[in-house]
Amino acid sequence: MRNENPWKKSRSVRRRIPVKPDDVAMSPESLRLVQAMILTAQVPTMTPDLLPGLDKRLDERQQSGGCLVIVFDNNKNTWDEVVLILQKATGCDLEEAEMETWEVDNLGKSVVHHAGKEDCERAAEIIRTIGIRVEVVED
Repeated sequence: MRNENPWKKSRSVRRRIPVKPDDVAMSPESLRLVQAMILTAQVPTMTPDLLPGLDKRLDERQQSGGCLVIVFDNNKNTWDEVVLILQKATGCDLEEAEMETWEVDNLGKSVVHHAGKEDCERAAEIIRTIGIRVEVVED
């Protein structure tokens, strides 16, 4: 992949907000979900009526069988092509697509999507349209 963008921010630089089990009275699964939402800045307004639904949604997500979409580096596609196809396939924002493209370019591969099998297969098919190698694996 030709690196036409000198962007050098790695995924490990993400802002982390510590949440301890003692700070919040909820199940460990709900706490992990809230921590993940905080790390990805997708935090809804937390109200007491919302908290019971977190356990149910987490259970549904675990039952649906999670998969990962992995994109591999090549010398054919440009930086901008990969960024745009990742945004189109996964619905991620520009910053996340650039981080994942940096990982592909510098580390040889990157996990670009995590969802159910059908959604991952759909995203992988879209990404493959530009001729880049993609794998879908179970989480």
